[in-house]
Amino acid sequence: MLIREATADDWPRIWPIWHRIVAEGETYTWDPGTSEEDARVLWMHPAKRVFVVEDDTGAVVASAYLTPNYGGPAARIANAGFMVDPGQGGRGIGRALAAHVLDEARAAGYRGMVFNAVVETNPAVKLWTSLGFTILGTVPDAFDHPRHGRVGLHIMYRAL
Repeated sequence: MLIREATADDWPRIWPIWHRIVAEGETYTWDPGTSEEDARVLWMHPAKRVFVVEDDTGAVVASAYLTPNYGGPAARIANAGFMVDPGQGGRGIGRALAAHVLDEARAAGYRGMVFNAVVETNPAVKLWTSLGFTILGTVPDAFDHPRHGRVGLHIMYRAL
């Protein structure tokens, strides 16, 4: 498994993962009908450092971004987004990518990382808490989940 910074040429290999996850409507607050062009702008925005994970065959199996969550005097608090190909779950890819992005954030001088809207039914909540994130609060009934109905959105934080 290789984790590296993404290039613009990686987008066509990120898009199928992004589209599948967002279209399912279970873990991200983005519109499930987001167009490919709008998705590219959201994920590959110039203010973000984007990473990909390649498996042994060179296929992109995951991606993440790292960006400031706030601006100005609070710009040393990071935000990140993570997507692992749903067909690749259970292989430790998400954990390895998370560790890499946390290391990159620390090296870039960030003091902490915040996730603004983690769907409380998202299995990744277990991963984030195992990596030292805490739930600062939950916005109740904020997310219309296709299977569970209205569920909360966690705000999670970890010091770096």
